[in-house]
Amino acid sequence: MTSAVTHATPDTGASPSPHGVTFGEAFRVWLRVAALSFGGPAGQIAVMHRIVVDEKKWIGEQRFLHALNYCMLLPGPEAQQLAIYIGWLMHRTAGGLVAGILFVLPGFLSILALSYLYVTLGSVDAVEGLFFGLKAAVLAVVIQAVVRVGGRALKNRAMIGIAAAAFLAIFVLHVPFPVIILSAAIIGFLGSKSGSRLFQSGGGHRSAGGAVLSDADALLGEEIPDHARPNLRWSLRISSVLLMLWLLPLLLLYLFLGPDDIFTQIGVFFSKMAMVTFGGAYAVLAYVAQEAVQHFGWLKPTEMLDGLGMAETTPGPLIMVLQFVGFMGAYRDPGSLNPMTAATIAAVLTTWVTFVPCFLWIFLGAPFIEKLRGNAALAGAMSAITAAVVGVILNLAIWFGLHFLFRSAEVHSLGPFSIELPVWASLSLPSLLLSLAAAIAIFRFKLAVIPVLLGCAVAGMVWPA
Repeated sequence: MTSAVTHATPDTGASPSPHGVTFGEAFRVWLRVAALSFGGPAGQIAVMHRIVVDEKKWIGEQRFLHALNYCMLLPGPEAQQLAIYIGWLMHRTAGGLVAGILFVLPGFLSILALSYLYVTLGSVDAVEGLFFGLKAAVLAVVIQAVVRVGGRALKNRAMIGIAAAAFLAIFVLHVPFPVIILSAAIIGFLGSKSGSRLFQSGGGHRSAGGAVLSDADALLGEEIPDHARPNLRWSLRISSVLLMLWLLPLLLLYLFLGPDDIFTQIGVFFSKMAMVTFGGAYAVLAYVAQEAVQHFGWLKPTEMLDGLGMAETTPGPLIMVLQFVGFMGAYRDPGSLNPMTAATIAAVLTTWVTFVPCFLWIFLGAPFIEKLRGNAALAGAMSAITAAVVGVILNLAIWFGLHFLFRSAEVHSLGPFSIELPVWASLSLPSLLLSLAAAIAIFRFKLAVIPVLLGCAVAGMVWPA
């Protein structure tokens, strides 16, 4: 082991690639993956698998799944981290940087353009109708996420209990999302350590049927490339650089603008999110909405739905919705800057602190992932986290539904417990009908998310709320 750590080839990114795939070709492939990365993580991973494994034959099926399993253990968007991982395997650090940046860039530009449209033309009937329709579709999509994730994760009474406890914790007690995730991880880790079969997991993402490409037949082969072997010196060097890129802007904001400035608040808050976004965008959005709407006052509840609608209809990770949250926060509190200028800076800052850590997790941990294979206790922790995420997403669905279907709600409290209930007389019939139509399209007719979103957007424009 010592020899592997101290004598591995430095990851300079300059040596030729034995697999024969040029850096220029890889750039074009990652640009194509980025342009097609619609439909959430499942769709994005399927696109990546089809192009990188089935079509280009860069890596084999088992290596792809092994990399994916590692990315699923990390906070942040697993599809983007998988792109970084494969890019790094193929073309070292430069390859990982290109793959990860291109995966985010189209979504960033698209949501920035939509954000400009939102704040400048949001009062126009057609634009209001468009976002009204998107809200209805998003509500149905979030409910679908509850069903899909729950069907995969809640395999026994222990997982159902964790999901129920997580739901009550966030819905009634308003326990912070990171505390719920940490508690679930500890329960799963200890449960698996005890030998209980209730915490053993399986499954995950699976590829479509057909011939399976073996690692030996792939261009990269089945051996570990020299640059992918553990190299402690390289790991410490790259981690130091990425930590500086991530945290130095926050330190400068704190020192020069102070802790109460909107940019400092945005940078610190979304840096925290980057460390706890287990379970994907749907899971963390409940906590983001709770803090951004109720604590910071950056945006309104229905605007969170508008932002998620943007993220659903543009390429890139769904977590890009955080960019819209930061944009709206600075737009409403620009300080001495022009509101649009402040909002643009906040969008860039939010994206920066959200995605720079993704490169850190991959570059630091990927060379050591062999140590994670077959770790039963770690798998148990992830099973419990996934179960807790189901309860959190259910809370998100109820929260969205409450603020979209009803014009007003009331908070009822009893000691440490509090619950927000709708004022039934404020039910919006157009919202209810369009949401039901979206749910029927998804659950009864099995339509894909993008057609449902586009259909609801058109319906909202011709039937303004």
